This record gives sequence, C-alpha cells and structure tokens, in this order.
Amino acid sequence: MASYDKGPILLTGATGGIGAATVRHLVAKGADVIASGRDETKLKALADETGCRTVAFDLTSEDNVRGAIGDLDLWGVVNCGGFGGEIATPMETDIDVFDKVISVNTRGALLVTKYASRTMIRLGRGGAIVNVSSQASLVALKGHISYGSSKAALDNITRVSALELGPHGIRVNGVHPTVVMTEMSAFYWGRPEIGVPFLNQMPLGRWATEEEIAAPIAFLLSDGASMISGVSLPIDGGFTAC
Repeated sequence: MASYDKGPILLTGATGGIGAATVRHLVAKGADVIASGRDETKLKALADETGCRTVAFDLTSEDNVRGAIGDLDLWGVVNCGGFGGEIATPMETDIDVFDKVISVNTRGALLVTKYASRTMIRLGRGGAIVNVSSQASLVALKGHISYGSSKAALDNITRVSALELGPHGIRVNGVHPTVVMTEMSAFYWGRPEIGVPFLNQMPLGRWATEEEIAAPIAFLLSDGASMISGVSLPIDGGFTAC
C-alpha cells in the first residue's frame, strides 16, 4: 500500500488555517480525509473544495467525541483542534480561560486519541497519530501561560501514547510549529515590539506558512516515517535551538 492508502485519516480543527492546509495537502496525496470541527458550514465549504469527508463534533464533550468517531474505521489521526485563549501572565490569568484552553487543546486531543485508538487496535492494521503542539511547549514565551501549559501536557500525552500504542503498530508523534501569521496571530505577533525581537532571535528570521506545517504532518503519517514514534518535531525556523 502507498503511504496514504491504508485507511481514513481523521483531522480535528479542520476549519482553522493549519488544519485546512493539512486537509488540502493530504487529499492532494490521495488520502481519505475525514475533516472535523464545530462549524458545519465551514466544513461543507472545505468538503466542496477538496472532496474530503466531514464529521462535526465538540472536542470538549466526551459524549460528542464518542458518538462522532466511536464507530469510524480509522487508520490515522491529526489532533489539530485548538484554542488560543488569552495573552496573560501567571499573575493575571483568567482561570476560566485556562480551563477552556486545557479542555480543548489537551483534554480534547486525549478524548480523540482514546476513541480513535480503540478502533485502530480493533482493526489491527496499525496506524499513526500526529498531535499538533507548539513551540510554546518547548520554551517559555511571555503571555503564554495557558496555551503553553496545554501544549506541554499534550506532549506528555504524545509520549505516553507512543509507549502504550506502539505494541499495536500505532505510531504517535508531535509537531511544534512556530507562529503562522494568520489574522488570529497578528493581533499579538504583528506588534513590532513583539514580532521584531522574536524574529531576530530565530535563525531563519521569518514566519512559517500553513503549508510548511502541513507537509511535516503528512510526512509523519507516511511510510517514510514508519520507524518514528514519540518524537517532538519543532517546525520553528530554529527558534528553540537557540
């Protein structure tokens, strides 16, 4: 079988910038992608554009996740659903916002892994899971107490899942993107006093594109990564190496 012919790949957060780019990338490579999110209108538009399948559910609801994917035959998963939360210090953080960030970014990814992996084990064909983490889990970034914490916890889910699922032939890896200058990111990283010092510290000195995140995700799902599991792959222009 070719890299992307082994079975359906579920991708959460499919209506976001990185998620949609990854759907497009995988579909172009011949993958059977099931795009998920909460906004059914945006999911339909993505399906009309790419030919992907769709399923809508709320990552914060275990009943929703179980009902949506419990009976899906899956080979792969990309946990890309996320919530940015707020820019705040530990002294100022809103705990309600913190709880929501953890609920979506960490608990949601674990719920998807919980139910998807049961199906993957039942099918007995192995598989691959890629968790979309962040550079904010690898280094301390000012204002990122909630987001960075949620992604650091996700990294541990990646490592433990790789350990537990490896005997079933299921690989689990994480990618750690730097900033993609979307409209959502621009409100903070677009400020010269924030963005300029950050880029000056990065060896490649530029923001990432959505496609530059999608391509490594696709690689980790492919046969080319068949002996890679439990890794944290920075996609950050060298920022965390400094």
